[in-house]
Amino acid sequence: MARVAGVDIPNNKKVEIGLTYIFGVGRPTARKIISDTGISSLKRVGELTEQEIADIRHYLDTNVKVEGDLRKEIGLSIKRLIEINCYRGVRHRNNLPCRGQKTRSNARTRRGLAGKRGIKKK
Repeated sequence: MARVAGVDIPNNKKVEIGLTYIFGVGRPTARKIISDTGISSLKRVGELTEQEIADIRHYLDTNVKVEGDLRKEIGLSIKRLIEINCYRGVRHRNNLPCRGQKTRSNARTRRGLAGKRGIKKK
């Protein structure tokens, strides 16, 4: 397994798919990394040479914010919204959707389990 940005990438995956295992790298970014480093898109991660893996690491270090740095930036952005008491910050603080979704009948994943409601004991 190749280790890039603190993440083990499976050997049997194609390089484009394998790079998406890194937090902050999606398919478009993975394609850009492959094209800029000159790696064949048909290769699998297990077939990469040490030089190609080093090229990917260098590209990620210089051009893309990934893993811990990205998580820290996202967390600080959310914390800033909460501190300034804007609408989105209040929604984050109350564990409700921030992007305008309805919550009367949906948003179960954000609000948590419904629990027992409307059941009377005899």
